[in-house]
Amino acid sequence: MSPPAPDTLAVVGTAGGVGATRLSVEAAALLAAAGRDALVLDANYATQGLSTYVDARLDPDATALATDPELGVDDVTYPLDAPGEGSLTLAPSHAPFGRVAAASAADAAERLSDLITEAAGAYDAVLVDTPPIATNPAVAAVTSADHLALVTTPDERGRDALARERGRLADVGVDTDATVVANLSDDDALADADIAVADADLGPESDAPAVTPGDPDDYTRAVASLVERAFAVDDLVPEDASGFLAGLRRRLD
Repeated sequence: MSPPAPDTLAVVGTAGGVGATRLSVEAAALLAAAGRDALVLDANYATQGLSTYVDARLDPDATALATDPELGVDDVTYPLDAPGEGSLTLAPSHAPFGRVAAASAADAAERLSDLITEAAGAYDAVLVDTPPIATNPAVAAVTSADHLALVTTPDERGRDALARERGRLADVGVDTDATVVANLSDDDALADADIAVADADLGPESDAPAVTPGDPDDYTRAVASLVERAFAVDDLVPEDASGFLAGLRRRLD
């Protein structure tokens, strides 16, 4: 299987806590399992959730990258163990409020846009962990990435947040490549989703990644569906592994 052209994917959480950060890490792990070099770049400076996956002193971090032109992407990256011959690398943010504010300014967001392009030249795949479209970094991420996935939940909060984010994306002229509904259980109605991710017991961030490409469970199959859709990578799971969404539809028929 020949390596694909460099690709970037903005993984946008429609609201806090919907699972966009974890999904970004797990998708990158599947790419690493397929022999790709994958980077997760943090644009969610407020919550800094990506930092919880790294057991190291994060200095410099992604906010420093956005504010210091002397730094390059490789200066703020930290490896995470992943299956396969590829690599999984994280560029998290972990900074006090002052630097978060500076990294959220318009000029820093312009630099973030350039950094996403720079990262695409160094990695086979770049996933940008992106907050709701209400900050300069979020706008920079969604307008710079090749592809975009919206992550939400099947409850009323998630549906409202999804509608809001779709409106904001229309305002900045960006289309959505995939809508991902996370934490879907057998009791949930199938939402307006391209990909449904099963409610799974993933364990703490320190145990990530949780995907099991060698023996894929429902969660792994769902994450694989996102990777295949966004990065045109196939053969991540066995061909007869139908995935959670298809299996749920069969049970409902």
